Amino acid sequence: MIPRHLKPTLEDRLRQFPAVALLGPRQSGKTTLALELAEERGDKAIYLDLENPADRRRLDDPVAYLRAQRGRLVILDEIHRIPEIFAVLRSEIDARRRGGEKAGQFLILGSAALDLLRQSSESLAGRISFLELMPFQPQEVLPIAGADAADKLWLRGGFPSSFLADSDHESNLWRAAFIRSYLERDIPQFGVRVPAETIERFWTMLAHTQGGLFNAQRLAQSLGVGWHAVSHYLGLLVDLLLVRRLSPWTANIGKRLVKSPKIYLRDSGLLHSLLNLPTLNDVLGHPVAGVSWEGFAIEAVIAAAPDGTKPYFYRSAAGHEIDLVLELSASRRWAFEFKKSLAPSVEKGFHVGCADIEAERKMLVYPGRDSYPGAGGVEIVTLLDAIAAAGNADAKASKP
Repeated sequence: MIPRHLKPTLEDRLRQFPAVALLGPRQSGKTTLALELAEERGDKAIYLDLENPADRRRLDDPVAYLRAQRGRLVILDEIHRIPEIFAVLRSEIDARRRGGEKAGQFLILGSAALDLLRQSSESLAGRISFLELMPFQPQEVLPIAGADAADKLWLRGGFPSSFLADSDHESNLWRAAFIRSYLERDIPQFGVRVPAETIERFWTMLAHTQGGLFNAQRLAQSLGVGWHAVSHYLGLLVDLLLVRRLSPWTANIGKRLVKSPKIYLRDSGLLHSLLNLPTLNDVLGHPVAGVSWEGFAIEAVIAAAPDGTKPYFYRSAAGHEIDLVLELSASRRWAFEFKKSLAPSVEKGFHVGCADIEAERKMLVYPGRDSYPGAGGVEIVTLLDAIAAAGNADAKASKP
């Protein structure tokens, strides 16, 4: 069992809120974590898998069933199967509050952010907190498996069944089946009426443009559809937590700034499968290697950042660029550059960008094993050290 770093935060939220929604793509470990919590609580928790007809039948009369569970944590997995239950949850939460039960009443698991956020925020405003559980991150795996597992995690991605497979071949087979399942089963389940082949082609196109600016018109021409359709496809994959749409940092600084978002597939293993790169040598020999590792590292750093942190990238019309900007508050920003090189260096454009955004801290992240000070106030740091720094970024004073 690889401990999930989100578990203490999840337990804290359950002590603070009546309901907590745990979001994440399928197979990312949500159910495993929820069952672990249920086991620790014993008869004070009950788990319902709403894809199981027997569990769904328990909620034929949801008012009566949930009333009978008062005093217990009720875990509802794949809640999108019965979205009408949100109104019942609101009523039950309010009834429990009147009875003195303030927090830790419901844990909701979901795979699609958009519908779950919309439905739950409308019905449970002020009663629910949201957390995101993505596949394994380096900060969870490497302290246990060792630094040598970094390339394995990068190649296979963090989905537990993929990372823990007996071989790269079996891992690649699992990811191919996972992609096919999403295309043929999961996406249609959310009411999307787009041919699986179209979404697969679009997903693969995004893989080929990993880390690039989103150009809806160009992608639309390649797919033979309108640009509105392409924007819809992108929104779908973002809502399913499979793609990150990284927004540009913008401010009135007297410079022309890029306004299109950058697109990253959030799991490096899925990226490599879509590009048919089953081994580490295949990845290292492909032009995507650098931006693949960049996306892998960006996800890990963002996952470690404090609540309320806003991630951006920075690019001016003159070409000055920062791979990742973490806006910790309105007046605090950290700048990150990512290099898949053991002898990394930053370009002038990074320094100019840092001056433009008034970066409090500047880091060049690389896949080495030692961190050291660089020129111009830039810290050369390992990925784990960058993750640790981001995790402590809410300290009032941050010093290199």
